[in-house]
Order: sequence, then C-alpha cells, then structure tokens
Amino acid sequence: MQETRVGIIGGTGLGETLAKEAGGETVVMDTPFGPPSGPIVLTNQEGVDVALLSRHGEGHLLNPSNVPYRANIWALKKLGVTAILASGATGSLREDIEPGHLVLCDQVIDKTHRRPSTFFDEGLVVHVEFAEPFCPRLRGLLAHAGTRISSTVHHAGTYVCMEGPQFSTRAESHMHRQWGGDLVGMTCLPEAKLAREAEICYALIAFATDYDCWRPPPSGQDQQNLLPIILNNLHRATQNATLLIRASLRLFREKDPTIECRCREALKLAIWSDRSRIDPRALKRFELLTGRYLTDGTVM
Repeated sequence: MQETRVGIIGGTGLGETLAKEAGGETVVMDTPFGPPSGPIVLTNQEGVDVALLSRHGEGHLLNPSNVPYRANIWALKKLGVTAILASGATGSLREDIEPGHLVLCDQVIDKTHRRPSTFFDEGLVVHVEFAEPFCPRLRGLLAHAGTRISSTVHHAGTYVCMEGPQFSTRAESHMHRQWGGDLVGMTCLPEAKLAREAEICYALIAFATDYDCWRPPPSGQDQQNLLPIILNNLHRATQNATLLIRASLRLFREKDPTIECRCREALKLAIWSDRSRIDPRALKRFELLTGRYLTDGTVM
C-alpha cells in the first residue's frame, strides 16, 4: 500500500462537482458497518493519489442523519487513506463570515443525538483524545494553500453540528451564537470523531451559504425569495472550496505534513480494555483499526 492517499469527502455541492470532474477507477465497497454513501473514485489530482467520496451519495439522497459515517471512514481507511479533506455547507453565525467565505474550523460543538459516534460499540473500550477535533497539520496546509487563491479563508472557527434535517429556530440560532459558535451545519460529526479513531488526519473546509436565521433577511425579502440567493452562494462557495482543495493537493505533492502527526497514532494510548480479556472475535473485527497495537491480546 502506498504511503499517502488523500481522501476527499464532498458535501453539498462539492461532492457532485468533484465526482463529475474525476476520472479514474470507481470502487464499490462493503464494510462491517454496511456500504458507504456510494462508489469511491480512485484517481490522481495535482499529482496526488486521491479517493473521492460524495457524502450524501449519488443524487444527494442521504440526509445528514442517514449518512453512513462509519462505513465511509472505514472504506477510506481500507483504501489506504491517511488524510481527509472534507467540505460542508453551513450557515454563518457571524457578520464577518460572509456567504461564499471558507472557514478552516478548529473546534466543534456536538448537538447530534441519532448517530453512532464510534466504531468501538462493543468488544473493547477506546477513548481517543479529541481536544483538537481537526488535525492542526492539515489545517496549517489548508491555511497556506489559502494564500494562493483569491477567496476569503478564515483560519479558525467553531462549528455547531446539529442533528437536522430541519434548520435552526431563531432562538436556537441566537443560542448557538452565545455559545461561541461561528457556523452551524449538520455533517462534520461523527465524521471527525471516526476519522480520529481510524487514525486518519482530518480537516474540514466549511463554506457559508447564508447567514443563519439569527440575522433578519434584507428589507423587502422573505425567506422563500432568498432561496435563489442561497443557491448562488452555494455555487460560488463550491468553486472557492474546489480551488482551495486543488491548491492544497499541490502542497501535498511537495510534502505530506501528516507523516509524523499525532492523529496517526491516536489509538496508541486510547485502548483501555484489558488486552488479555478482549474476545478474539473483537480483535478480528477491529483489526483494520487496532491491528498495529493488538495481536492476540498483546501490545505491538
């Protein structure tokens, strides 16, 4: 297996855009957690081997709560992915994060409640560190790449991940702002948590398509009339995110910043179960993730 393959998880807009542009091999997979959102395209972009996955599936048929996050991350791990660049459409909670801007999130608040958030649901207990939910090294690479494009790129931001699929009430939107949230969306969790458990570096490019409902619409415009504006913002933000990903891959081609990253040994001190008491069936089930640390109950 090669040393570096970058996974790109495209959210609303960007997933469809990248899928249309990509050539390469289409891989249909299954995992212990079922099939991923759709076929994964193995290709080469900007001189880097890439695995492309559309989070919401072909035709955008999976709502945020029904995305098979565990299957998606497992499949990318199986394909040798060591770093993930993910994207996601969001609502802005701050005046200075304008529609069309990109945000390299550094923190997240979890408001989801319907989604399995760990691979290790039985057989052994794993507690990974998650103080920094997004890989600092990947965020640094994205920030550097951001200087090479003309779009506005914010280097930090707190993402409030809500369950959905409905959008926020106005009261919730104001509460999210009081919590210190900068963006609100529905998809970065449990994706980021699972990537950490899979020892894959993960960074999120969030793009604002609108101001969330805390901010009244411009005078004379009702919410329904804002839809074409939001879709236009989505198109513009998708183009900006695509440019940032391409610039990032060019930097990746020069040097992989994640080779010695702590994300890639996240399980080293995270397995709390008594090794001698772990069922061999659990060892076999989780071998893709824990095989480098556990073999027949012993530490590697």
